[in-house]
Amino acid sequence: MTRIAFIGLGNMGGGMAANQAKAGHEVLAFDLSKAALEKAVGAGCIAAGSAAEAAKAADAIITMLPAGHHVRAVYDEAIAPNAKPGTLMIDCSTIDVESARAVAGGMAGRGFRFADAPVSGGQAGAEAGTLAFMVGCADEDFTAVEALISPMSRITIRAGDHGAGQAAKICNNMVLGATMIATCEAFALAEKLGLEPERFFEIASKSSGQSWSLTSYCPWPGPVPTAPSNRNYEGGFATAMMLKDLKLAQDAAAKAGAATPLGAQAEGLYALFERLGGGGKDFSAILELFRGRAPA
Repeated sequence: MTRIAFIGLGNMGGGMAANQAKAGHEVLAFDLSKAALEKAVGAGCIAAGSAAEAAKAADAIITMLPAGHHVRAVYDEAIAPNAKPGTLMIDCSTIDVESARAVAGGMAGRGFRFADAPVSGGQAGAEAGTLAFMVGCADEDFTAVEALISPMSRITIRAGDHGAGQAAKICNNMVLGATMIATCEAFALAEKLGLEPERFFEIASKSSGQSWSLTSYCPWPGPVPTAPSNRNYEGGFATAMMLKDLKLAQDAAAKAGAATPLGAQAEGLYALFERLGGGGKDFSAILELFRGRAPA
């Protein structure tokens, strides 16, 4: 049994911490939200009074926080001054590459092992323990990182050194955001042309139009029973979170001097959908935009 400090118990972190507890680890959980902390305790975690308190007692630390400035602050102000020497630290937040590398350098300078390990798989994957992890860490630390992540993971891949996990995540989600838009446009066009959406799904899923956005996460209700489209687009990967990742990708592209016109267009369309009220809906609900409907 490992004593794990888990800091950040939102839609993703709550399920992830619960799976660590199910695996038999002692999980010292902390979140600023009292409701989130109470839910984690109900799932077998132990409530910590602060991030610093959790870090002080832990053998390993996992964080899942909203943005880069949160990650920097928590590691600099709460974790580093209190953690045991040599502690393994894994940040699963999706943040900018620059912040991930800055935190990694700061932790290494204080004698800690650090990995950026953002995830793919959404809230359902977090709860089921089937997330995909993209890891940026020193090669010699990966075996320990993979072992610690395993109760939450379907697959864990080392993308490269520090920051590479974040780079992989934002590039992957730029692909996802753009392909979902194309998939939604196609369903909306099929509808306008009098082609039954279910028949279009049957054809496209067995031909060159096949993609994960179509066959695993279909935006049209019906063909994929587990997709959020069958739950009024609730309980998936929120549009606001997709927009955050697309903004990170565009910021990274600007700094790197890379041309990403489709990524930029995807960011603009999700920003429009959020302003229309779709920020809390699953990102596949952008189908409603192309059907000429406001978010339900």
